[in-house]
Amino acid sequence: MESGPAIFAAAAFGLFGAALLVWTGVRTAHRSPVAAGVSPATAAALTTLTGVVSLALGVWCLTRV
Repeated sequence: MESGPAIFAAAAFGLFGAALLVWTGVRTAHRSPVAAGVSPATAAALTTLTGVVSLALGVWCLTRV
């Protein structure tokens, strides 16, 4: 009964983290700004960190199933 919400949360975190990492990688590869008004290195580092943390939360949710 409680595995449904955990699987949904894991899917949401996983999709968000993967999409954020792909988007950041594409923007960085094209030398486009990742965030407006922020240093490119800082923006890329923070978005990459956020994507990795989101993926880790998704994996953690799956371990609770």
